[in-house]
Amino acid sequence: MELRTIRPRIADVAREAGVSKTAVSFAFNSPDRLAPETALRIREIAEQLGYTPHPVARMLTQRQTLTIGVLTPQALSVIFSNPFFGAFSEGVAGAAEESGYALHFISPLHGSLAGAMSRATVDGVVAIGLSDDHPEVEQIRRAGVPIVLVDSTALPEHGSVEIDDVGGARAAAEHLIGLGHRNVLVIGVEPPAPETAIDPDGVTSRRLRGYRQAFAAAGMRIPDDSVVVGPASIDGGIAALNRAWEDGMRPTAVLAMSDAMAIGAMRALRDMRLTVPGDVSVVGFDDIDLAPHVDPPLTTVHQPIRRKGEEAVRLLLSVVQRRDLVSPEHRRLETRLIVRGSTGPAPLEAHREVAGANG
Repeated sequence: MELRTIRPRIADVAREAGVSKTAVSFAFNSPDRLAPETALRIREIAEQLGYTPHPVARMLTQRQTLTIGVLTPQALSVIFSNPFFGAFSEGVAGAAEESGYALHFISPLHGSLAGAMSRATVDGVVAIGLSDDHPEVEQIRRAGVPIVLVDSTALPEHGSVEIDDVGGARAAAEHLIGLGHRNVLVIGVEPPAPETAIDPDGVTSRRLRGYRQAFAAAGMRIPDDSVVVGPASIDGGIAALNRAWEDGMRPTAVLAMSDAMAIGAMRALRDMRLTVPGDVSVVGFDDIDLAPHVDPPLTTVHQPIRRKGEEAVRLLLSVVQRRDLVSPEHRRLETRLIVRGSTGPAPLEAHREVAGANG
């Protein structure tokens, strides 16, 4: 006959310690509500008996799930196809695990992000790439759930993490201008849903502003018809470059708002038997792990992707764990241009065309 080990219960600890079950619960969940010596004695007796609080019961007592939600505007199959999000998630996961929290990725359920959010039981939310007036952001705000916004318009009452998108984009464009490029194609990130307008204060708008600032300072401009958008993926970059070529554009350089899109553009150019950077230079944005290893290595704007995820979780937990004691923080991380082999001088034909136009 097999004997079953009986798990010690809270009542056993209470009886041995000569206290109530409530006192035992306080010793584990709210020790500040007991005298220090009482809390210590209860925990020592619990250890002798081999008692530990049941995780579910403890969760209900503390009204915490010890879970952080990561809210994304697109399906996970789409999000995780972008290497940027994988690196960002590494940062989020590392900081969460370090503090004893699990992760719950929240993406549209049957096409509805609101439906997915309504079923999520989390202590707080990291929302990436959602504008401040997005319905789900408003839903979270009304529910009083702590939220930190990443790559979004900052809200005074909520924490946020962003990077210097404008400065990074300006540096990328200045690099191409310095190489003699004047005819540039910009590949931007389209909004999550076709009917959604591009956030005027979002990442795409800020990076486009940086590109245009650089060209304006050089006495030039980027025409609206030189800007195409697509999904932030390699396939999105391929499709965007091909669409631009079909529309008759012949740029000497491409400014892509993500490395994945830049790598896709390079692949499309190679399929056209064009060389990078001999015929067309390409600059990305992100500096994902793959960027130095493509052929040629990708010139790009480095941003601290993993640190962005770590900072978002730390800001969120500072609110979750001490909700009444902290004010929301807003952090902006720096970017820097990394020059590699995908950029070079504008082709001589382009120089002659510019000289002829000016003559």
